[in-house]
Amino acid sequence: MSLWKRYLIPAFLAYWIIPAAICMAGVQTGKTVPDFSLKDTKGKVYNLSSVKDRSMVVLYFFDAASRPSQEFLLTVDSLARKYREAGLTVWGVTASPKGAVNAFTQKANPGFPILLDTAGVSNSYGAKLILPTTCIVGPKAKLLDYFQGGGKTTNTLLVRLAERTLQQNQPALADAISDHVIKNNPKDSSARLVKGYASLKSGRVAEAEKAFTSLAKEGGRGEILGKEGLAGVYARKGQTDKALKTAEEVEKKAPARSYVHVIKGDILYSKNNKALAEAEYQKAVLKKESETFQAAGAYNKLGRLYASAGKYDKSRRLYDQATEIDPYYVEAMTNKGLTYEKEGSWDKALDTYRQGQSVSRDDVFASSLARRAEGMLAYRDDAKQKERIDKLVKELSERFRSQKKLFAKADEDTWTSRPMVMTFIDFQETGALSDRDGFSTVVTTQLADQLGASGRVKVVDRVLIDQLLQELNLGTSELADPETALKLGKVLAAKIMGTGTLIHMPNGTMMSMRLIDTETSQIPKVINLQFPEGASLKKELGSLNREILASIMQSYPLKAYVVNADDKQVMINLGSNQGVVSGTTFEIVEEKAPVEYKGKLLKSAPEVIAKVEVVKVEPDLSYCRIVEQKRALKRDDKAVEKIDEAALKG
Repeated sequence: MSLWKRYLIPAFLAYWIIPAAICMAGVQTGKTVPDFSLKDTKGKVYNLSSVKDRSMVVLYFFDAASRPSQEFLLTVDSLARKYREAGLTVWGVTASPKGAVNAFTQKANPGFPILLDTAGVSNSYGAKLILPTTCIVGPKAKLLDYFQGGGKTTNTLLVRLAERTLQQNQPALADAISDHVIKNNPKDSSARLVKGYASLKSGRVAEAEKAFTSLAKEGGRGEILGKEGLAGVYARKGQTDKALKTAEEVEKKAPARSYVHVIKGDILYSKNNKALAEAEYQKAVLKKESETFQAAGAYNKLGRLYASAGKYDKSRRLYDQATEIDPYYVEAMTNKGLTYEKEGSWDKALDTYRQGQSVSRDDVFASSLARRAEGMLAYRDDAKQKERIDKLVKELSERFRSQKKLFAKADEDTWTSRPMVMTFIDFQETGALSDRDGFSTVVTTQLADQLGASGRVKVVDRVLIDQLLQELNLGTSELADPETALKLGKVLAAKIMGTGTLIHMPNGTMMSMRLIDTETSQIPKVINLQFPEGASLKKELGSLNREILASIMQSYPLKAYVVNADDKQVMINLGSNQGVVSGTTFEIVEEKAPVEYKGKLLKSAPEVIAKVEVVKVEPDLSYCRIVEQKRALKRDDKAVEKIDEAALKG
């Protein structure tokens, strides 16, 4: 066979005919990839359709007998083992002989399945003549990226994978992949850029500044990318003048770049120059030169601006463009859902939230808003529940307007604790234009769910609150009035009301929350907390929930009477309805006579005569074991909850 036939014709075909074959085979970016079913070396069947709900699947077609062909798979396998929480899904597919595949798997022991291609799958993916061939498959099984070849292509592929993981809000993995590429090629500007933005997304601003400064010193494309990143860093640090100056330098040298206009728009919006901010966001969406993980942001910000002005159709079109560019942009998905909420289209809102959940299972916004939409739809579909809530809303709204009290004063028993009822009123949001709408709703919904699940607090149903606010036509601005908010809390028969302010800043969101006693108007707790950029909102809200619960328990310990007692067991007149759970400890106390001194009666602290621990709980009664006692207990002895300070801090 001649040299031409043996080597040059295949090479010619690889470079000139393969792209057409790929399109004919149906493998084309933006299109759904062909389904297949293959077995691994142990005979286990893998169907691509079974992972269609995964937000990303990497299909790697390779030669099991070729070390260069294995390079990407081995690299990603090592990183995936270290960052298991990222849930990276990779399938190796090979048409190599089974013996070669067995030798590879025994030596490498990959954590990913290696599938034997006995059905011509490689052909349908255009992966027959050139190996390795890599397909990055995104949501709804659509092809996002397609790469052929190893060597330098492997680094290009790894950088793109890092960009995709950054889009998925996995900055730690993106950082690790970038580091691997930089180790192989310290001058790879794309990898260094991704590393800088991964650091910035994680809140490691100093590391990001270092990475971008290094890039900016290189001149050419590196200088543009570096200064663009530095403009973002300065904005994050609150150095707005420096950020604007750097952004303008980039705009002059690279007028087609988009991201600097987003930075300028954000700064102008935070200064309440909304018209100028809109102009910058408009420029950003018109200019098409940006990084993969940046492109959708401009459309989202402009959509947020229109949504805040009630232009929901306009904002939804922009959110759709954002998700078309970036299929992982969950921010735009939940923002779009909120526009449907505001129009009362809860079914459409839920569909959009579920779309967000499909691309980001751990997204607190998508999951929280989806649960809220499900609750509203359940209310609408349940005729009896709807009738009950609507009747209550009418009664409550009349009481709010007439300022009548919902309940008469408590009965003669002023010692026994009543159920601790709490409600949240949406916080007022100010400051910068955050990427995400509905921050207040998500915070209050999450806290209500967590506090309600504790058993210690009963939280007013969010559906009831939403319907009442709608009936009263009260918006966030009206609820910012303390008197109005307090009045609403009283009408809802809530002992404690949580309200406050959220201030969005470049480096995160500052929250100031007040817990207000609706009966006394006192404020037993003020909580100031910052949600840092890049921090886990779920984790931060978990800590906040514990702090609120601890404050309530410390300020309002449960109080009960002994109903019956013997040598082994004590019954008290509180149960699950009042927030008692198994393990709760009570002190049985005996009040001392006051001491008279200089014509005054001085009250002494009560004496603790016993300690008991709850072992069984019923709705309005609890049974306790005696831990220690100084005298025999009797009916009508008083009991006070003993707070475990160490447990609360934990």
